[in-house]
Amino acid sequence: FFFQHLSLHMSLTDQLFQLKFASKQLQRQSKRSQKEIKKEKMKLKKAIEQGNADGARIYAENAIRYQNQGINYLRMSSRIDAVASRLEAAIHMNQVSRTMGRIVTGMDRAIASMD
Repeated sequence: FFFQHLSLHMSLTDQLFQLKFASKQLQRQSKRSQKEIKKEKMKLKKAIEQGNADGARIYAENAIRYQNQGINYLRMSSRIDAVASRLEAAIHMNQVSRTMGRIVTGMDRAIASMD
């Protein structure tokens, strides 16, 4: 029973780590999207200066697509952070309840020994 409970706890902490890792990856992806937006805007500016309307339109569409991707990455990262936060709170509550259970057991023994 103890090992099964320990493996469950390790599993929850592993899941918490994986959630935090995924959130960081999504944040990095969002930053990459921001860099791509800047590149596309520079290409857009050059295309406008050269009078290349079709090229400018393509670069503008690319910049908008990268911007939407970046926002979606941040939105997903935020949702994963929320889940990770709830899981972390559950892990801590589980630890507190286990500790309280041990304290109560110890107190029962102490009261029994007084009788």
